[in-house]
Amino acid sequence: MKEPTAEGRKLSRGFGRLALLGTLLVIAGVVGLVYTGAATLTSMLLFGWLLLVGGLVGLLHAIESRGTSYFWLGVVVAALNLAAGVVVIKHPEGTAEALTMFAALLFLTGGVFRLVGSVVVRGPQMGWTLLQGAFGLLLGLLVLFDWPHSSLYVLGLFFSLALLFDGLGLIAMGLGGRRIVSMVSGRLDETGPTDDELSESPEDERK
Repeated sequence: MKEPTAEGRKLSRGFGRLALLGTLLVIAGVVGLVYTGAATLTSMLLFGWLLLVGGLVGLLHAIESRGTSYFWLGVVVAALNLAAGVVVIKHPEGTAEALTMFAALLFLTGGVFRLVGSVVVRGPQMGWTLLQGAFGLLLGLLVLFDWPHSSLYVLGLFFSLALLFDGLGLIAMGLGGRRIVSMVSGRLDETGPTDDELSESPEDERK
């Protein structure tokens, strides 16, 4: 019975770390919601560094695959990632403005397509699709009318909300996993060895 208990403790510790990580993400999300401007700049800098790292990794892969037909394509993609990363890191405010405009246009086009599609198709989910389309259209217009000032808080708001919901999901997963592990371990402790295991003699085990 020692083995299941040890495994249960390991799993419980793992789920506890998952819940701790979720708590940190929730705290970061709440702080980001309070300071959306700082969250926007942070998200842009992270985006720029991710592009740089991705470009370096892509360049290394391209060098390893030199002599193949994909070599120059890999070099071009890696160079574009590196250049984009440098631009984003040097000009995070301008990048935030461009991405906010892009997000507003996506909301607008998505909202219009949902509205038109729901009216044309008239499916069983027409009301829900109409609501989604109207919300996307309204959100796109609000972001667009307040641009470029909206670039100071829109991306930071989305970034912080993503951290918040991801953190809540990890907390729920960690606490739920710990509860399941404790329940399973408790049942194993209550069950104990079976009658067949108790009736086995050392001679039978040697056979």
